[in-house]
Amino acid sequence: MTKLHDLKSPEGSTHRKKIVGRGIAGKGGKTAGRGTKGQKARRQIPAGFEGGQLPLLQRIPKLKGFTNPFRVEYTPVNLDALVALGLTDVTPEVLAENGLCRKKDLVKILGRGTLSTKINVSAHGFSASAKAAIEAAGGTTTQVALPFAVRPPAAGNQHQNR
Repeated sequence: MTKLHDLKSPEGSTHRKKIVGRGIAGKGGKTAGRGTKGQKARRQIPAGFEGGQLPLLQRIPKLKGFTNPFRVEYTPVNLDALVALGLTDVTPEVLAENGLCRKKDLVKILGRGTLSTKINVSAHGFSASAKAAIEAAGGTTTQVALPFAVRPPAAGNQHQNR
């Protein structure tokens, strides 16, 4: 088995760096392979220099991270809000009618509060504690299908999603 310290590059694949600018005796004397005159002959151009135009790194905003355009956002509804409704069957439409969410919102049921009565809840998502509490009280949880197949349509535009 070959060990890491035994690895060696093939013969002729690596070359010694050409030493230039050491007088006329060697092959890289006088202009040292840079041609005559001009900006490239005189000094090195800094990385990212665009000829005086504002460089790309200065043109883009200094923002940390990015905004995921495909984020799925749910409207949270807690168990205590469901108890306050006093209904046995709860759906996203019922929640919208009672002002707990908007008409086309995706609803997620969260576990704050206690249940004493049986409630049948259908929503787009459930927290583990909410699901356990509803089923412990003798109710059922039904997960409603999301209105998109794989992921939601992208939100915002190319300037917002950086």
